[in-house]
Amino acid sequence: MQKRIYGVETEYGIIFTPEGRKTLPVEKAIRFLFEKLITTEHFLNVFLENGARFYQDTGCHPEYATPECASPRQLIVYDKAGERILEELQDYAEEKIREERIAGKLSIFKNNTDFVGNSYGCHENYLVDRDVDFYYLAEQLIPFLVTRQIYAGAGKVFQTQEGVHYCVSQRAQHIYQKISGTTTNDRSIINTRDEPHADREKFRRLHVIVGDSNMSEYTNFLKIGACAVVLQMIEDNYINKDFTLRNPVKAIKDISYDTTCKRKLRLDNGREYSPIEIQREYCEMAQKYVEQYPVSDELKQSVVMWQHVLDCLDTDPDKLDRQIDWVIKRRLIENWIQGHDSRWSDPRVFMLDLQYHDLRMNRGLYYLLERKGAVERILTDEEVDKAKTEPPPDTRAKMRGEFIKLARQNGIQYDLDWSNIRLGNLLNVRVICNNPFETDTEKVAELVRTIQKTNLRKTSLSKLVIQS
Repeated sequence: MQKRIYGVETEYGIIFTPEGRKTLPVEKAIRFLFEKLITTEHFLNVFLENGARFYQDTGCHPEYATPECASPRQLIVYDKAGERILEELQDYAEEKIREERIAGKLSIFKNNTDFVGNSYGCHENYLVDRDVDFYYLAEQLIPFLVTRQIYAGAGKVFQTQEGVHYCVSQRAQHIYQKISGTTTNDRSIINTRDEPHADREKFRRLHVIVGDSNMSEYTNFLKIGACAVVLQMIEDNYINKDFTLRNPVKAIKDISYDTTCKRKLRLDNGREYSPIEIQREYCEMAQKYVEQYPVSDELKQSVVMWQHVLDCLDTDPDKLDRQIDWVIKRRLIENWIQGHDSRWSDPRVFMLDLQYHDLRMNRGLYYLLERKGAVERILTDEEVDKAKTEPPPDTRAKMRGEFIKLARQNGIQYDLDWSNIRLGNLLNVRVICNNPFETDTEKVAELVRTIQKTNLRKTSLSKLVIQS
């Protein structure tokens, strides 16, 4: 598939820390977050003017789903825009909390685990050809996803029976199946959910729930870009090696505990490879593939970055302390421990881990490093700021975002989902768009003209009344 639709759904952790006897239920804090967006009965599930969706997920987690994006870079722009949107909503929620005369601090984290062992996800979505057998695709992709954490992991300080251990990934410890249909219990490497939000005869939406939420733009771009290249190779039947793991669920946990990334894994064919070696095999195939097949410049860039990261992981992972989340965070904590003559078991270390993921640009440790120029960026502040209100120009999200703006400006009642727009007092006018690559349709254009005409008539009547 030369053109692909990408999306990411990010569930955020939210904590209210009271500074007195009076506290605030998390459910109420989340309602304050949504209150600024819209004031209808369904305000815990709303589409935004940039085409994204914001809603409350299971377990009292605010969740932001990016609009449909046409490239990995565009995707991470809208993912970052989601952070900034949520930060603005947090400011509003804190103001409402003060009005309630409740003293305390509201914190929102882009991570995947809390202090009591719960996990919440970062779900990647890739549009794939329906013609490719799903289970063939999954078997080809699983070894890649299991080992991808060596550069895509967010890092985590875990308390174990043997003591404190720093792990490569947060999500890996909560994976229990190879393939399954659930995202909450018995979480899997690949989810079988088949909701393409597109023409079901042509497309399938691959739902990957095994990845970590990333703060680093570099990590996020590489994670999505490398996966997109591998998917394209699978669709073109280019992969000619078998890396089927004997026990992928055990392997994903073992890899997470090994920060050398060199512990051997047993394959089904009896051979043993380290995670770096498996990733090198995929990367070398990708290098040959991009020379022979039409591939976007962004995917070519991701292959170059992929090779660079694997070389560093093989020789000295600390060389990636500006680029890869788990390495950036580990170096940050190690420097703090040395500077305070402390140790990994210090409770403050766990707080440093959490604070790395704080969304507030004036509180989060990742953003502290960013301000100091200590992490490598891919994006500019200007394009992230623009993405907060402007939808992608080259996907279906453009129609959705522009319609939302126009409907709100003109007080038009509407409801919508990823593929449908409904409007009118009875919501009985409906437009269906099953093509996620389409940026305009005559039906939507006609709706826009109808709204504009209605608004014009209202304006004329208002002038007539005033004049009389």
